[in-house]
Amino acid sequence: MLSSDTFSYTVQARCSPAEAAALLSDLTRQGELHPLIVRVRRVPTRPGAQASYTINDRLAAGPLRFRTTYHADVLISDADEIVMVARQWPATTVRNHTRLRAEPDGLVRIDVEITLAAPTPLFRYAFRQAQAAHLALATRLGAALDRTSNPPDPT
Repeated sequence: MLSSDTFSYTVQARCSPAEAAALLSDLTRQGELHPLIVRVRRVPTRPGAQASYTINDRLAAGPLRFRTTYHADVLISDADEIVMVARQWPATTVRNHTRLRAEPDGLVRIDVEITLAAPTPLFRYAFRQAQAAHLALATRLGAALDRTSNPPDPT
């Protein structure tokens, strides 16, 4: 039996939606943002995807530390929407739906919705790990995008 739940967050950054989309849809660039990622490898694109990756994370369960491997596909990637799906054994799926919208004063609003489904015995641990990692990513994202863009001089 599977359990499922969703969480969301919003980030604002001083950049264009296209700059934000470029960073968020290239998973090889996520290592600097995502606290669990150890390694990201681009792999041949799977059917129905625009890009495919194999990702290694480092997780903790009490005093134990272990690595896990999962596969992620970018299904939609444009300047206003990104959809990604990550799959890991056993039957764990994380769906990331990101919407990007330009706002006044050169800001972009990034709304992210994460849905995780996992076998019921693993669900609480997996959901807590995903939520903590993505909220940590959110705190780093705005600063990373501000550094990569070239905002106009306000004078």
